[in-house]
Amino acid sequence: QVQLAESGGGLVQAGDSLRLSCVASGRTFVGYYMGWFRQAPGKEREFVAGINWSGRNTAYADSVKGRFAISSYNANTVDLQMNSLKSEDTAVYYCAVRRVGISKYDFWGQGTQVTVSS
Repeated sequence: QVQLAESGGGLVQAGDSLRLSCVASGRTFVGYYMGWFRQAPGKEREFVAGINWSGRNTAYADSVKGRFAISSYNANTVDLQMNSLKSEDTAVYYCAVRRVGISKYDFWGQGTQVTVSS
C-alpha cells in the first residue's frame, strides 16, 4: 500500500525558513514525479513545486520561485526548503506522486500545516 508522509510544518514568523519532508513508501518510485501542493483556507489547492524521480528536472510556481527549493535524496524522499516565508504562504502543504508523462497525481499525503505570522 502506497503511503506518503509529510513532516516539518509549523508556526513561524515572516522571513523565517522551514523545511518540509515527504517520505513515500509501499513501492518503488523510479519513473515517478513528486510534487508539493498547498491549500489555503477558502482557496483551491495549487501546485508549489515538483521534481522527477532522478532529481534532474524541477518546476516551481511563480509565487515561490527564488524562495523555495525542492530536492530529492532518492526516489522515495523529497524535501521542500522554504525561505523568506510570507504570510501568504500559510496553507496546508501536501506531497503527491504521479507517473512521468501522466498529469493525474495517483497518491497524496495527509498534509502538514504551515502558518506564517506577519
